[in-house]
Amino acid sequence: MKTEWSLSNDKVILNFSLKYYTSTDEILSSESFRSLIEHFLRNAEKDQISQDYQQLQRFFPQEDMAERIKAITRVAGLLSSMNSKEIAATIPEYSWIYSERVIVRHLVESIYKYWRRLERYCVLFNTTSSKGLATAMFINAKKQYDNLVLNTYRTINRNLTLSETSVYRQVQAGTNVGMICQEYIWPIPQGYEKLRGIPFIKQLVIETPFITYPKMTTRTGTFKEVDQNPMDRIGINNDYFYCYPCFVGDLLCYVYVHRDYLTHGISLANLFQMATEQETAGRKPDLLYVFGGDNHSETPETAFYHDELNDMMVGFVSHHDNFDYFGYMKKMILTLHNVAQIRKGYLPIHGAMVNIVLKDGKKANVCIMGDSGAGKSESIEAFRALANDYISDMTIVFDDMGTFRKDPKTGDVMGYGTEIGAFVRLDDLDTGYAFKELDRSVFMNPDKVNARLINPVATYGEIMKGYKVDIFVYANNYRKLEEGEPAIDAFATKEEAIPVFKEGKRMAKGTTSEKGYTTSYFANPFGPLQKKEESDILIDEYFTTLFDRGVHVGQMYTQLGVPGMETMGPRKAAMDLFESIKMLED
Repeated sequence: MKTEWSLSNDKVILNFSLKYYTSTDEILSSESFRSLIEHFLRNAEKDQISQDYQQLQRFFPQEDMAERIKAITRVAGLLSSMNSKEIAATIPEYSWIYSERVIVRHLVESIYKYWRRLERYCVLFNTTSSKGLATAMFINAKKQYDNLVLNTYRTINRNLTLSETSVYRQVQAGTNVGMICQEYIWPIPQGYEKLRGIPFIKQLVIETPFITYPKMTTRTGTFKEVDQNPMDRIGINNDYFYCYPCFVGDLLCYVYVHRDYLTHGISLANLFQMATEQETAGRKPDLLYVFGGDNHSETPETAFYHDELNDMMVGFVSHHDNFDYFGYMKKMILTLHNVAQIRKGYLPIHGAMVNIVLKDGKKANVCIMGDSGAGKSESIEAFRALANDYISDMTIVFDDMGTFRKDPKTGDVMGYGTEIGAFVRLDDLDTGYAFKELDRSVFMNPDKVNARLINPVATYGEIMKGYKVDIFVYANNYRKLEEGEPAIDAFATKEEAIPVFKEGKRMAKGTTSEKGYTTSYFANPFGPLQKKEESDILIDEYFTTLFDRGVHVGQMYTQLGVPGMETMGPRKAAMDLFESIKMLED
């Protein structure tokens, strides 16, 4: 980032390496303040009957934009050092600041609210290998800047109204996110040179709850495999990209994200384990994803490619508002992961897996499979809600996507996770859950249908430990149970089970653009769908082992797609599952 400030797609990035503000005068005289006022004025022009626009025309009638910004900046500067009555007495041309202070205060509030509605990031580009001191200094510098912005607003407000504030609200008026970035050294293969110089995110400071408003609330379609490497043709402006290095399961992934979609890159910190500088040093990634590159076309594009020469899975999503949704970030990464695992002979599972220890001492590793909206995460939250009555301990192995592998020593089917966090649909959770997780969560479009919460739920060590599968059920969200009918059943043979799991039937819940009853191959359009032939072989192999080993394979009726059962359905399923665990042989 070569400039001290950028504002694009409602995202502000302050470059503390080029400019750090230590006083109100520095803020008001900065390029960042000038740019903010310009964006505010242009936004106000879109609604010319609004009160803001009318009062701006009245108090700042300058036709030239630069002159109008200069006039607003002068008023802000005066109010930062003098009260409105003193200004009126000493500078007659600004006497209206005092006489019209109620209306002027409304304008100040409008500018302040406009600023706070933006996503605000600060970044420090680290050129040394220093660790603790640099981080501590950066966190302190961020706090000082945040306080400076808040105090600047309060000073102007107090000088304008001539009254002391009775109630102080310690809102996040400065930056939402702080990033320490550094260029990492890794063996960039031929054809990927355009990525050189893009800084890696080394450390993050996220002010939670981090509430964001992406333009989209659902994901559409599946990702297509192409036979030409997207890196050969896409355009990347290095100054606009950041790289989030992470582990997806045991695979190293470099996610290159355009600043316009930085929300999704930062939110990955709550979902995938960040890789350190030491863990990336000299390493080529297993997965590489470019989110927001230029495909030189008006048509938006999503694609992935297997680079056999460099043994990498490569994903690409073009710069387009249609893709401004976290699902395009998460699901493409998981598609790359799943295809890579299929090639190794592992079976990707779209589902949730938990290690449960009941209060009576019984324990089991339970995997619930199903596509988006089937009730996987909701069932886990139902387990959590019932924990005080039934559960002694619960460890989440994976919340959305995992992998089955065979233990080379015992031959048992083992479950491994990919994510340390959960991307959860708020609409179907217990009403109090979101409030319990406020202190560390990322919220996306919380006021809309398919509102989402991203929060950490496990450690990397836990998800990679490997857990023997004891119960494996398909999440049936569409069948309504009759009174007294159990929510858990069992298949007698693999020939009976495989067609149900392969069909992947569910009632769409608004998590994608789909509506009504839908089906998806093996409930997993993120890898197995694109690799059906290979997956068919793996499914038969793993289900054979599951039945040979006496694993309980069946269906769990979550009833999440049944009107009125969104809460009670997963709760009943959870309670019946506890009974199934009690009946397992030790």
